[in-house]
Amino acid sequence: MNMSTDRIERKILLKAPPSRVWRALSQAEEFGGWFGVALTGKTFAPGVRVQGHVTSPGYEHIVLDMVIERMEQERLLSLRWHPYPANPSVDYSQEPTTLVEFELKAADGGTLLRVVESGFDQIPLSRRLEAFRMNSGGWEQQMKNIEKHVATA
Repeated sequence: MNMSTDRIERKILLKAPPSRVWRALSQAEEFGGWFGVALTGKTFAPGVRVQGHVTSPGYEHIVLDMVIERMEQERLLSLRWHPYPANPSVDYSQEPTTLVEFELKAADGGTLLRVVESGFDQIPLSRRLEAFRMNSGGWEQQMKNIEKHVATA
């Protein structure tokens, strides 16, 4: 595990072909299903802003607000968002965003998925550590979520 304060990196070997993993990442409604965000009727495309309420118990007050940056078929999906926007009374729109990159590579037995979230060093110091800590733990859970999702669908 990389111990940088600016980036979080996770890798997992998913027992599914790249086409299946790509669908789980690139189809907004399906992404929302395993990620825990209400994205019904939404579409992912480069330059598109997508918003949805988090559906995980205790976090329903959080609106995930992201802009899709790049989509390279079965290889890369990247987006920008405000990490851990937990306080509904705070306007995070003036803060820098972090960059989330999902990279897929075919591997023996399935697909190697690498997720990197970077840019935490630009987040205001007053909330940087908490955002990093919460997203670090969040990515641990999301790796389990997508693993289960692509194995059963």
